[in-house]
Amino acid sequence: MGQFAYPRTARLLKPGDFAALRGSSKRIGVRHFLAEYSSNKQPTSRLGQAVSRRVSKRAVDRNRIKRLVRESYRHVLADLPCVDILLIARSSAVKTPSADLRADLASLWKKLATLKAAQGTGTMRG
Repeated sequence: MGQFAYPRTARLLKPGDFAALRGSSKRIGVRHFLAEYSSNKQPTSRLGQAVSRRVSKRAVDRNRIKRLVRESYRHVLADLPCVDILLIARSSAVKTPSADLRADLASLWKKLATLKAAQGTGTMRG
């Protein structure tokens, strides 16, 4: 696979994974998205998406948002800590231009990447 692949191991797939994440997670929000995250025991981070019909009745709008999220996530996957992420789109994302959504996602990934630095790499973990 290429450097920016989106393998199956980097996705939340099972309903149980989503339910566990909804039960015990922390939140980070940006203008058009909300991310719930929790640490995992996987070698990489995993992404799940929730773009409901409340966001838009039109499937084409929901799918556009999901494509943008996947594309953005592929490029930052290596920089993120080992966490499960549930990305929830807000209804404002539908009418927002793609470039603004990409910038919003970039700031969200940056916030999550700081968690990796905060975890530390020393030998004296608590």
